[in-house]
Amino acid sequence: MSANTSEFYRSLCLQLEGLLENERNWITNLSQFSALLNMNLDRINWVGFYLANSSGDLKLGPFQGNVACINIPLGKGVCGSAAESRKTIVVEDVDKFDGHIACDARSRSEVVCPLVKEGQLIGVLDIDSPEIGRFNDEDARGLETLVSLLIEMTDWPAN
Repeated sequence: MSANTSEFYRSLCLQLEGLLENERNWITNLSQFSALLNMNLDRINWVGFYLANSSGDLKLGPFQGNVACINIPLGKGVCGSAAESRKTIVVEDVDKFDGHIACDARSRSEVVCPLVKEGQLIGVLDIDSPEIGRFNDEDARGLETLVSLLIEMTDWPAN
């Protein structure tokens, strides 16, 4: 990770720790997390969560941006694929991702990071950009670190 990118995500981790220091409610923490990223990530047009539910798909959770898709089947689109594989996916050009679900036609690139605690899928963090190639592996690693911190600092409901 480049020094600038590494320092940027380290700074976000410190800010997140401060935001969540005395709060463990999952809805509050997801809301604060999405707002923190929305304030600090440049060239994005949507950031938020899709949460795993008992019916086996992903349901829209707290987010910042325009209205969005409400349900995403597991294994479908970038979010469903990341949830199913439990691996972060960086998509340089969403038009080249087979099965991409276009919730916002302005989105050109995307990064999706799964939230997994003790082997159980909680959901995914989804970030969209109106620019092709906005996200890279350094962003993926930085976001994975932030998501790990979020998982650790939050009390999650039983699914």
